Amino acid sequence: MMIAEIVQKVDESPFVQHMVPVMPAVGMAMGQFLDRSTRMATAASSQLHMPSAADVRDNAAWKAFKPLVTGAMAGMVATTCTQPLDTLKVRVQVAAASGKSVSPFTVASQTLKNEGALVFYKGLSAGLMRQVIYTGGRFGLFDTLIERSRDPMFDSVPGFAKKSFCAITAGGVAAAAGNPADLSLIRMQADSLLPAAQRRNYRNVVHAMATIARTEGVGGLFKGASLTSTRAMGSTFGTLAFNAQAKEMLQEAGAPGSVPVIGGSLIAGFASAFFSLPFDFVKTQVQKMKPDPVTGEMPYKGPLDCAAKQLKAGGLLRLWAGFPTYYAKMAPQVGIALVMQDQIKGMWRAMGV
Repeated sequence: MMIAEIVQKVDESPFVQHMVPVMPAVGMAMGQFLDRSTRMATAASSQLHMPSAADVRDNAAWKAFKPLVTGAMAGMVATTCTQPLDTLKVRVQVAAASGKSVSPFTVASQTLKNEGALVFYKGLSAGLMRQVIYTGGRFGLFDTLIERSRDPMFDSVPGFAKKSFCAITAGGVAAAAGNPADLSLIRMQADSLLPAAQRRNYRNVVHAMATIARTEGVGGLFKGASLTSTRAMGSTFGTLAFNAQAKEMLQEAGAPGSVPVIGGSLIAGFASAFFSLPFDFVKTQVQKMKPDPVTGEMPYKGPLDCAAKQLKAGGLLRLWAGFPTYYAKMAPQVGIALVMQDQIKGMWRAMGV
């Protein structure tokens, strides 16, 4: 009864009485507006041109950046998988330089006990940024340089010599560009080993680089860049030159399927670790050093001084301290990166780009 009375009062209200005659006109106007909007949207969508695979493949910018994108994607996957081993490697090297235990099992167990498992992923943001710049750069530059080395004017140069030159050049250039991220990564990984009063407490890679630039100047971001580049030359020589040569030899020997890819990556992993560890050891000591709180002097005057003091303190083998851990980190990282690079290249081919 109440509802019927309300409906009757609404029907008898002056507003409704005035609106009833104009409702058909309002409805017609709305219909015309919606029809016109639909036709305009249809016409606009018909004029849009979605690039085809051929358009992307032939695009000059894509041709230039594809090797870099491929390398960056492969490197990011690899570093995500091996970040805990990289953190452990840095801690083993720091412990060795201080004369402490260098057993990776001891260092790992102490770290888990004192700081928890998540500390092994500390610095992941810096690691990923480094891979975008460093691995993307060196893989991309290597592919570009190898392609250019096929010019007939270089036919007299032996194949492995060309691969070596391309790898060393690509590694040095890419490492110099990625030094700020690499420096941030080293400091973030080693920070918790310092006394509480001396810790830098970087929140992430952006905060780390901003703090370094503010407190040490822009040049501080490139501390150890010469050694980083030298280490990268050795690493990339072992990774890409040996991988390319091993794959070529395995393919010529008739190795089936994915054997050349996997075999090449395994050989490259060992070669990369062996040739780069001495440079990496010295680089870690230089990048993590802090001035003496009493004298204000740095422990090392530079990479050469650091290497000389380490050789004097522990002999030649000191530079290969932590090789099992370093190899355990490098072999999977190199292997995953190279296999992923091959898979990503296959994905581009399948997509037609």
